[in-house]
Amino acid sequence: MASTDTASIGSAPIDITSIGNLWDRVFGTQPAPAAWLVVVTAVVALALVVPHRAWRVSRNAITIAHEGGHGLVALVSGRRLDGIRLHSDTSGLTVSRGKPAGPGMILTAAAGYTAPPLLGLGGAWLLSAHHITLLLWLATFLLLALLVMIRNAYGVLTVVLAGAAFLLVSWLTEPAVQSAFAYTAVWFLLFGGVRPAFELQSKRRHGGAGNSDADQLARLTRVPALMWFVLFHAVALCSLIGGGRWLLGL
Repeated sequence: MASTDTASIGSAPIDITSIGNLWDRVFGTQPAPAAWLVVVTAVVALALVVPHRAWRVSRNAITIAHEGGHGLVALVSGRRLDGIRLHSDTSGLTVSRGKPAGPGMILTAAAGYTAPPLLGLGGAWLLSAHHITLLLWLATFLLLALLVMIRNAYGVLTVVLAGAAFLLVSWLTEPAVQSAFAYTAVWFLLFGGVRPAFELQSKRRHGGAGNSDADQLARLTRVPALMWFVLFHAVALCSLIGGGRWLLGL
């Protein structure tokens, strides 16, 4: 007697084999890339972060992670997220409602500058465990979730383009291309997570950015803004060191 790996709910058959293959594809492991490819992707990521002209464009991706960090922590801490805006000058704004002070507000304000490097650290951990496809799918899911809360056209455009890139690479390309893309993205978050806090300090020295995340945190906690900069730098540099060691297999 012949048998097939299908089940039926109502009149719609479900292909168990296809579901199993999809599960294995997403949650399974993939071969580790060659050491030279890991180094090349790090160089590519640096080329997107260090030169000013390249950074003016690529910083949009860091802003997505920055504002997404504010939004996620606002929701987790019980605040109401009204919306997120991303602007063409690579600035952003996240608006949430709740108590104007307290742990929820402090965590929400602190999440922005720490989100990109911590996302990079998490991505490095996944890649060190050879979960390349899972990382690409998780990034796509997070970008789709963020898209729901975007409230301006430029923000929608940037998030859609970023999500489409991850989706197309994870669905249509060969494993080698997926590895190169995933490692470049994670290196970029790790390197790109270091630069914004230095830029903010430079603006404040020249009299700008008077209502920055560090200044808001200083008002909320009575801890000097300088100490919050120390925290931002520490998280970014520790994430870069730890994530870099994972990516390099050290």
